[in-house]
Amino acid sequence: MDKSSQHLEQQSSSGPRKSRITLWVILSLLGIMIIGAGSVALYVWSSLKPTAAGAVQKIDIPRGTSANEVAELLEEQGIIKNAFIFKYYLKLKDQGGRFQAGLYELNPGMNNEAIIAKLNAGDTVEAETIRFTIPEGFTVLQIADKLAQEKLINKEKFIGLIASENNWGDAETVRSIPNNDKLHQRLEGYLFPETYEMKKESTEEDIIKRMALELDRKLAELPEGWMEVLEEKKMSFHDMLTIASLVEREVVVDEERALVSGIIYNRIADGMKLQIDATVQYSLDKPKERLYEKDLLVDSPYNTYKVEGLPPGPIASPSLKSIEAAIYPEDTEYFFYVTKKDGSQTHLFAKTYKEHLKNIEKSNQTAG
Repeated sequence: MDKSSQHLEQQSSSGPRKSRITLWVILSLLGIMIIGAGSVALYVWSSLKPTAAGAVQKIDIPRGTSANEVAELLEEQGIIKNAFIFKYYLKLKDQGGRFQAGLYELNPGMNNEAIIAKLNAGDTVEAETIRFTIPEGFTVLQIADKLAQEKLINKEKFIGLIASENNWGDAETVRSIPNNDKLHQRLEGYLFPETYEMKKESTEEDIIKRMALELDRKLAELPEGWMEVLEEKKMSFHDMLTIASLVEREVVVDEERALVSGIIYNRIADGMKLQIDATVQYSLDKPKERLYEKDLLVDSPYNTYKVEGLPPGPIASPSLKSIEAAIYPEDTEYFFYVTKKDGSQTHLFAKTYKEHLKNIEKSNQTAG
């Protein structure tokens, strides 16, 4: 056999062999792809299967939570197996856009359609709540004591947060607080006195934020243009709230609030010391039933018997009526007032110190 025929024979024998190898490679790759696709499909199918049945879980979905964030919450609570796969399942089903905020009771073991239907329907449950009332004229320390007695807060943590320079979320008025190291309690006066209902698991921070936001909300009930009135008086919001707190602690009868506010304005304008007993009580932290001469000498920036003008900040949480009185004081010629001792909780007013002394005598005569 010559060399050319031998070469042809080798070519003819190697051709089928190469074809078989190529076919084997292709079939192997297809097999790997099929196995891979099958594994992925099995993984997806397994991930979308219900979790093992278990106890009911309460899941709180806040407002503004995205469908992807909901999926992560569901996985954390064991309601679904895989948040990543569930997100794509929602996209495939064109779901998630109608999920509603609220507190849900969901069972491990629920199928995906049942979970989606419940979230779309907003089938929520009532959250367990706490309820507490902060009386008008309470100080921060009194608020802390009351909430601690009702086992709603840790007092030390609450007071610590009060002292912090926190922005308190969307609360606007707290941004009026000046950087003043003479402030006894930074948020004094800014926690609105009201009855509150909040979620049972509310933290100290949640409670403070809610009360600060309530002050913002209540200010919206004031007559239009009240901020312009303060600008005309060249008075800051903080100073106005301070006057409101003085009125709150000094006055019980609503009809006298604007009148006493007017007296405070008169004394400030005349350069007189305010000499308000409530500021001395605040300086002492623990109010006394009766103040003595020595108490009026307490060394404190809040003692208006010693310092001129307003104290550094509010001395209590004022009501909306006291706030309104501080913005719209009564135009009066009075400079003095003394409480009647007849149980009426009203006052005798005077233009001069001489008249004031006579009123004190009258008041003592009416004492029962």
